[in-house]
Amino acid sequence: MTIAVGADHNGFALKELVKAHLMSRGFEVTDYGTNGTDPVDYPDVALAVAQAVAEQRHDRAVLVCGTGIGMAIVANKVPGVRAAAVQDPYSAERARKSNDAQVLCLGGQVIGPEVALILVDHWLDAEFAGGRSASKVAKINMLDKEYRITRHEGPDVLRRP
Repeated sequence: MTIAVGADHNGFALKELVKAHLMSRGFEVTDYGTNGTDPVDYPDVALAVAQAVAEQRHDRAVLVCGTGIGMAIVANKVPGVRAAAVQDPYSAERARKSNDAQVLCLGGQVIGPEVALILVDHWLDAEFAGGRSASKVAKINMLDKEYRITRHEGPDVLRRP
């Protein structure tokens, strides 16, 4: 399994810890930055990672900013991506089992390092359960298609089939 990681300056330290943890578990990890504590805009990192997941260059991804919320908002703008900002093990597990989330978003300023690794493990070890959740994820995928903006139409145009 290949996993992308990315962070802004507020999530850099936690991203480095998560990256080392993922590699220790034997995952192939690609780091999309940032590579230090100089300020960067989280939308730039989240977009690069989410596009790579949508293009299936990576199976999953972990994004880290101050709260995880901004990264999740941006990642969820990319059609085909389901990102979840989580702060507890149950939510991390359900993000996979119920929502088939390929992107886990964490907050470097609100989650301690030990908890973060627990969240990553719960998320990684869970698989999409299907069942009643399958129809819900299918509806999410339909919304992605229905409201997809094509690049040539411009930012103010919603395309509906």
